[in-house]
Amino acid sequence: MQKNPFRAATYLLNAHRLDQLPADAGAEIAFAGRSNAGKSSALNTICDQQGLARTSKTPGRTQQIVVFPIDDSHRLIDLPGYGYAKVPEKLRTHWRGVLDMYLRTRESLRGVVLVMDSRHPLREFDRMMLEFSAATGRRALCLLTKSDKLSRGEGARTLLAVKKELATIAPGASAQLFSSLDRSGVDAARSTLAGWLFAD
Repeated sequence: MQKNPFRAATYLLNAHRLDQLPADAGAEIAFAGRSNAGKSSALNTICDQQGLARTSKTPGRTQQIVVFPIDDSHRLIDLPGYGYAKVPEKLRTHWRGVLDMYLRTRESLRGVVLVMDSRHPLREFDRMMLEFSAATGRRALCLLTKSDKLSRGEGARTLLAVKKELATIAPGASAQLFSSLDRSGVDAARSTLAGWLFAD
């Protein structure tokens, strides 16, 4: 396997419904997070590509499921962002249903990467996703992004507090600090995700 297998990721399609996704075979990892958590930046950094996932100064641009194949049987999935996005209630309701069905039924899903701003971790959406991952037996990795904005002590305290809470909400979930800017935690994240994705 090449040093960073995620570098081979390419854009395939945007899906509004589950039946538009590639066949439910092989293995995939889904990225989820609030609109302002730095999800696109984290995806680009892990894949060592600048413009793979679209970053925007307007949070909430990802309003469809975006598929990034690595090869014929391995994929990364970018789920719609939540938070600041000015999304009509009808569309919100649609996505709640789609995400619920995706997380519950997608057999090729090997785990969920939950991206959250290290300065504001475990918001309502994060807790909901973690509880759902635990209930459906999905692995979850919490990427605490923008860790470069915390001092070393603050980062350590934040990570400890998040891990303590995970033990209650989603005992199987893990957490780590991550920064797209200074690239701290990138190798650890890649290693974890490669273990999930290429275990077959």
